[in-house]
Amino acid sequence: MLAAYYKVRFFMKILVLAGGLSPERNVSLSSGAMVCQALRNRGHQVALMDLFFGLDGALNGENLYVAPIPDAYKRVAREAPDLEQIRAKRGGNDSSMIGSGVFQMCAGADVVYLALHGTCGEDGRIQAALDLLGVPYTGSGCLGSAIAMDKDLTKRLVSGIAKTPDWETVTVTQENIEQLLERIKPPVVVKPIASGSSVGVHIAKNRAELQSALEENMRLGSRTVIEEYIKGREVSVAVLEDRALPAIEIIPKDGFYNYSNKYQPGATHEVCPARIPKELEKTVGDTALAVFQAIGLSVYARADFIITPEGVPYFLEINTLPGMTPTSLVPQEAAAAGIDYGKLCETIIQISLEVRKGGL
Repeated sequence: MLAAYYKVRFFMKILVLAGGLSPERNVSLSSGAMVCQALRNRGHQVALMDLFFGLDGALNGENLYVAPIPDAYKRVAREAPDLEQIRAKRGGNDSSMIGSGVFQMCAGADVVYLALHGTCGEDGRIQAALDLLGVPYTGSGCLGSAIAMDKDLTKRLVSGIAKTPDWETVTVTQENIEQLLERIKPPVVVKPIASGSSVGVHIAKNRAELQSALEENMRLGSRTVIEEYIKGREVSVAVLEDRALPAIEIIPKDGFYNYSNKYQPGATHEVCPARIPKELEKTVGDTALAVFQAIGLSVYARADFIITPEGVPYFLEINTLPGMTPTSLVPQEAAAAGIDYGKLCETIIQISLEVRKGGL
């Protein structure tokens, strides 16, 4: 079915939404810049807009369709941004996470390409707002996005179809952190219940590392997943509509696949297709597709796995708006399937328009 989309040449007015007020803000801006440039190169009229800043004093939003893409957007800093500094730059007392003029710009586009990551991007809220406005957008709908953003809920829903590390979800407070430190036995993986790009994710191998991880997650939102540590090879599988793309193996040069290793060029070695047996690649591909369907996702996503030395795959999580940065995985998997970056962006748009017609 996908082959039909690859041959389509259509020229559209596209608004790429990126940035926002999320720890993954810089990753999103990099994704948005790449998508915007690729779609412009293919003849589309494309504007890149920061969800949080909106028009930011500009009188004519149409100017964004011809505005140059800031070079600073194309690179992802080693550390996540200070969100209080970002808030201060907008000024005023407005607590909205959506800047002025954003919805007007959305309404004036043929489609909104969501290059957002994390809070108010992948959690279903912006999708719900666009649904109410009747504006078509890329990726999964509001319900599937909300489910996939919640790591605990996702694991509960798919535990019958995918092997996943044992876990518990806790609320970390100043009052109970000592009790948690006494009860939880490292090594464990500590991660925020609703975050991406490995922000707040730690492999805690001793009590001191566990305490540091719990304290950071308390600052990020307190609800925290404590997951069994599974040693093995990390593999990711993208789903594009109704098929799994070639698996990719992720080999960080130092430590694990954390925020820094994901976005700093040369920090991680990726192998695509992954050097795993064909039967195992089929298993993780089938599992990724089954998870995708079970939680009601559409268009595209990326599922992450750990494969033990014995060859047992463990499903970790699924991302509904995976990165499209220069170091991101999904474009590499698409390339291995013969789909270049610009064609991938167009395909995501075309599938999304068909999905939105169906009310999903």
